[in-house]
Amino acid sequence: MKLQTQISLKKQVRNLIDYQSKLILIGSCFSENIGDKLNYYKFQSLQNPFGILFHSLAIEQLITYAINEKEFTENDVFELNDRWHSFDAHSYLSADKNTILTNLNKGVSDLNKELKKASHIIITLGTAWVYRYIATDKIVANCHKIPQKKFLKELLTPTEIKESLEATIALIKSINKNVIILLTVSPVRHLKDGFTENTLSKSHLISGIHSVVDERKNIHYFPSYEIMMDELRDYRFYKEDMIHPNNTAIEYIWDKFKYSWVSEEALENMKEIDTIQKGLAHKPFNKNSTQHQNFLKDLADKQSSIIKKFPFIKF
Repeated sequence: MKLQTQISLKKQVRNLIDYQSKLILIGSCFSENIGDKLNYYKFQSLQNPFGILFHSLAIEQLITYAINEKEFTENDVFELNDRWHSFDAHSYLSADKNTILTNLNKGVSDLNKELKKASHIIITLGTAWVYRYIATDKIVANCHKIPQKKFLKELLTPTEIKESLEATIALIKSINKNVIILLTVSPVRHLKDGFTENTLSKSHLISGIHSVVDERKNIHYFPSYEIMMDELRDYRFYKEDMIHPNNTAIEYIWDKFKYSWVSEEALENMKEIDTIQKGLAHKPFNKNSTQHQNFLKDLADKQSSIIKKFPFIKF
């Protein structure tokens, strides 16, 4: 008896992710979930240098800044509630003025370097709803809890999303023509916009994305949203807020991603690294015992073996 409908996923035969791959993850909070997995397994990756970005225009702006090597100055930030913020970045970067400018410029520099040598770029879109700051007539990446009356709320059309993605891809390809671009839609539901509005938003994202997907040009789609909405069609796969996927759901979608995009050799190395990571997290009852000392020696040998294969890995 089958108790769920399953999305048919094919195993990629070319351009698979391995430990020589250099990955960039940009976008909505689901990119953080996948990024955290890649970090745990010690892949070479850069994750959201400007923090979580929810829509395509914010991502396009970040890529533009990185390629043009923009230098942020105090004219690009503002003070609110004793902290300094940027409309181009998530509040994760907010701090005192000097710190946020340092973080923004480091993010631009890091992304510029990684874009040139990236093998795979994973872009996750979360919403088609955007906010335009009335004072400057500029669509922002984050409102930073400024009163909503200072913004106009707008819904990007599928055509606008398509054009933004095309511009982003063209920018990336201008400095790295062989990079693999993987697009996906976040399964996180933006219910503050409203149930119907969330459905409309996700529909616009899916339509816009599929207007640019072309495997012949190394532009692919991974159905994380569809897996959540269809295969995991049950509230037991959500956190207590009933909006975000819980750890079980994240693990399930991660398994699907591994099947589609991670090489068999890398999967074997991941098993070794997982063993090391769990060993490092182990808390002994008696750390002076012979048994624990033998455990530490075995763990050190495993670390040395992995580092010999992949010198960039640090535990």
